[in-house]
Amino acid sequence: MSSRNTLVRSLHDLGAAAWFGGSLMGAVGVNGAAASVRDPHDRAKVAAVGWGKWAPVNAVAIGAHLIGGGGILYANRDRAKHQSGVTSNTVAKIVLTGAALGATVVSGVLGAKTAQGDGHPVEGATDPSPSTPDDVAAAQRQLRYLQWALPVLTGAIVVLGAQQGEQQRPSQILSGFGRTLARRAGD
Repeated sequence: MSSRNTLVRSLHDLGAAAWFGGSLMGAVGVNGAAASVRDPHDRAKVAAVGWGKWAPVNAVAIGAHLIGGGGILYANRDRAKHQSGVTSNTVAKIVLTGAALGATVVSGVLGAKTAQGDGHPVEGATDPSPSTPDDVAAAQRQLRYLQWALPVLTGAIVVLGAQQGEQQRPSQILSGFGRTLARRAGD
């Protein structure tokens, strides 16, 4: 493999950026706009349409991030295994990515549930009204938290990716390998 990984790094970073940005814009913009729709019966549907239009782009972004992340991990497998700090960062990033994937899937399922039928009256995409059916209201309450969990999770992925970039500075590589060797010598 080439010593440069521009393509996989770009897939990784652009995918994570789109996933983060889309989830944040959706929570603020799509869900916020849905609350402004005049007819309470249309609010959940408006939010569902907005999220539905974003879903294919989000799927491509997530796929790009995963392919890019796999490529970066493969290209840096020795460094990830032997450089102090890189393994823990990589494990944390994999765990956060799994959590973000799970939250994305659950959000999609819950969002579809809120938009079922002829349109239930709601205050907003994640806020039930007193006349919202119980199952829809329960889904909305869960979405109220997930809409913020996704930007937090994906933002943390972006931050850990930036940290990994810093760990590739020559001084960091040398000190990281040195700490690993010292730790292994002490065992």
